[in-house]
Amino acid sequence: MKKIILILSAIFFVMPIFAQEIPLDEAKEFLKKADEKTGYFGTDFTGEYVLTQEKHGQGSSITSAIMYRRDSKSMCTIRITGPDSDKGKGYVQFDKNIWFYDPASRQFTFSAGRDKFQNTNVNNSDLRPQHYSEQYDIARAYYEKLGNYECIVFELSVTKKASKVADYPKLKLWITKDDFLIRKREDYSLSGQLLRVTAIPSYQKVEGRSVPAKMVIQDRLRAQKINGKMQYETTQVTVSNVSFKKLGDVVYSKQYLENMSL
Repeated sequence: MKKIILILSAIFFVMPIFAQEIPLDEAKEFLKKADEKTGYFGTDFTGEYVLTQEKHGQGSSITSAIMYRRDSKSMCTIRITGPDSDKGKGYVQFDKNIWFYDPASRQFTFSAGRDKFQNTNVNNSDLRPQHYSEQYDIARAYYEKLGNYECIVFELSVTKKASKVADYPKLKLWITKDDFLIRKREDYSLSGQLLRVTAIPSYQKVEGRSVPAKMVIQDRLRAQKINGKMQYETTQVTVSNVSFKKLGDVVYSKQYLENMSL
């Protein structure tokens, strides 16, 4: 838990400097470049994920999974590999729909991008490509230092067209200005209440592509007051054994999850 707190402290610290505003047209291009960095188009993606959730007063729980993505067709399959009680469960996305599979009942149920992944602080959509430039209008963009990073900060409001599919009505993003990688994100309600904070302190280079190595998500709606101080539920996500090898079409099907659970 102390290690997660150190990560949060380092990446969430904002240096109070004079904000240099960015023209809207220029900001739109920067946001599109950031979107492109979250997806891996023209190839398939495989990665092993470990999600460590810290619940204050309850200790930690660990979920492991293997993810397969074909971003060019918005297809994704996630196979849960641990703990033993959840092994065989999974998610499959195609035709813009997400389905959750439970091997105990051998049934698929509909799931949404904003739903929590395995009841952690991670949304299903956090593990897929982002579409900020399509779903949000830029209210403001400016330069700011975040820890050791020189960043572009975007204050975003969801478009009317995307209001039913986007996870949150308002966002704030910090993107490094040299490589357009997302380092921090804040999710807000329509009234301006802070709901979640996400940090991506480290990336790994695989075949020339940047892949998050670690993400930390702090849920501001799941909290307890301990010794007079608010403590928030936090989930750390680590990604390893990344591959961009082409996969068979069957991997992105309900049949695949059913067969792998036998």
